[in-house]
Amino acid sequence: MDYEDQLDRALEQSPEIASGGDRFEVPDPEVRPEGNVTVWENFEAVHDRLARDPDHLMRFLQSELGTSAQIDDRGRARFTGDFKQQRVADALEAYVEGFVTCSECGSPDTRLVDERGTTVLKCDACGAISSVPDI
Repeated sequence: MDYEDQLDRALEQSPEIASGGDRFEVPDPEVRPEGNVTVWENFEAVHDRLARDPDHLMRFLQSELGTSAQIDDRGRARFTGDFKQQRVADALEAYVEGFVTCSECGSPDTRLVDERGTTVLKCDACGAISSVPDI
């Protein structure tokens, strides 16, 4: 088997990874005030799109926004205090940058994995492993 045959075989067996940044769009957070609480209506859709554990995302947001929060029985995030949509969107963007996007190739096709007791970001597109900030 020569090089060309091996290359063709490898390409056939490799997973399809869509190219271009257009395919990965994080939904904008839909937030509204409810008394002294801010409710994030589409929280479930957002963490599903990011393929991240809702508790991990929630811990980050609590730290970033400096407030307490919980996930209600309808999958919505409820933050103590009044937060504007842009403030929540900025916090979400910081999460995506630190815990979703590959620092090497920019791909969102990543996973958080434990490696020797430390959580790292593993890219399924390029194979890079990078550290993530502590929450």
